[in-house]
Amino acid sequence: MASNNGAMRLVAGNSNRALSEAVGAYLATPLTKAVVRRFADMEIFVEIQENVRGADVFVLQSTSFPANDHLMELLIIMDALRRASARRITAVVPYFGYARQDRKPGPRTPISAKLVANLITRAGADRVMTVDLHAGQIQGFFDIPTDNLYASPVMVRDIRERFDLSTLMVVSPDVGGVVRARGLAKRINAPLAIIDKRRERAGESEVMNVIGEVDGRTCILIDDIVDSGGTLVNAAEALLLQGASDVYAYISHGVLSGGAVKRLADSKLKELVITDSIEPTAAVRTARNIRVLSIATLIGEAIGRTASEESVSSLFD
Repeated sequence: MASNNGAMRLVAGNSNRALSEAVGAYLATPLTKAVVRRFADMEIFVEIQENVRGADVFVLQSTSFPANDHLMELLIIMDALRRASARRITAVVPYFGYARQDRKPGPRTPISAKLVANLITRAGADRVMTVDLHAGQIQGFFDIPTDNLYASPVMVRDIRERFDLSTLMVVSPDVGGVVRARGLAKRINAPLAIIDKRRERAGESEVMNVIGEVDGRTCILIDDIVDSGGTLVNAAEALLLQGASDVYAYISHGVLSGGAVKRLADSKLKELVITDSIEPTAAVRTARNIRVLSIATLIGEAIGRTASEESVSSLFD
């Protein structure tokens, strides 16, 4: 009788089916048959329809909008797999929701990122794999091995194909993103500028100053999340006022809530490039200045290396 022991299985939730299928295609491993549906009162029901006893299972699920539904899907899928005697369960969460709540900004407020980490661990995850965490220290919120993958190799490849590197300037849209921007600037051997920004209230931003000489440069804004789009719109305007020739943005996670797509389409931003860590909406797919890069190969390679106990960090050397 054939043994499942150590066999790799991929299980997908409903958050980003297209990315899950692309990962499966890269690994030449079809998605395990599973039902993830709702009862009439919107409770989530999961049934794994193939034998996973002794298998090395990777659950692909971003906790994007609707974040709570997709998070519960992930937890219930892992519980089902644990009760089905999977040997190891890896939660592959391309976009880790609640990551922006990684500290107490004031008294009597939660650290929701830590709570979500606890939930994922208690639900049965043996390992977590994610992409461009909002803050790297969130890895420490987990008491299990956690791989924080970087979308930068995919972005660097795209930038090298499309731009004259001698005219580029990498720009961090705020002081907190300098390390991320510096890393990409080093990869393409480009200078670095910084936007000094003051945020008066959540969801709004005001650009105060551009630190760096951007006159005549093609500027590329780098960040992990674009949500309302206000930061990018204001940053693009500030850079153009300082003499930048064009402004592009490369962002890992296109949250793009509310009227963000229209706001960006009406802005002076030449192009916004996002990954498919969050499934693009119809509005995103048809927007004139938004383009989507796939990270299926990156995630697929990391899953393959994890399954065969090879180094994942060497992907980014």
